[in-house]
Amino acid sequence: MVFGRKKAQLIAKAALEKKAEGVVILDMRGLAGWTDYFVISSGSSSRQVKAIADEILEKLNHSKTRVPSVEGYRSGEWVLIDAGDAVAHIFMPEQRSFYDLERLWGDAPRIKVP
Repeated sequence: MVFGRKKAQLIAKAALEKKAEGVVILDMRGLAGWTDYFVISSGSSSRQVKAIADEILEKLNHSKTRVPSVEGYRSGEWVLIDAGDAVAHIFMPEQRSFYDLERLWGDAPRIKVP
């Protein structure tokens, strides 16, 4: 099982394996009480967003990490994977631009993506 920063990096690597774009890790410690890291990425189609989500879920499962919640998978426009201390957000470009989590959480330090 992996925790915290290592989990966020595992999520980012899984997203990159499926050619996710704009992968960002935000350190949410001290800013949000419900998670330590956001991993934000984009896919160019709903099919790619789902493929990225599937890869992340497979890698988390392989690392024996419990995933309490997955939201938005059916539509494939914004998939949220809640893995406890790391939350993955996989967006279509329009949704990512609209919600603009990087600006909303602009105070969060960025972690180098592996």
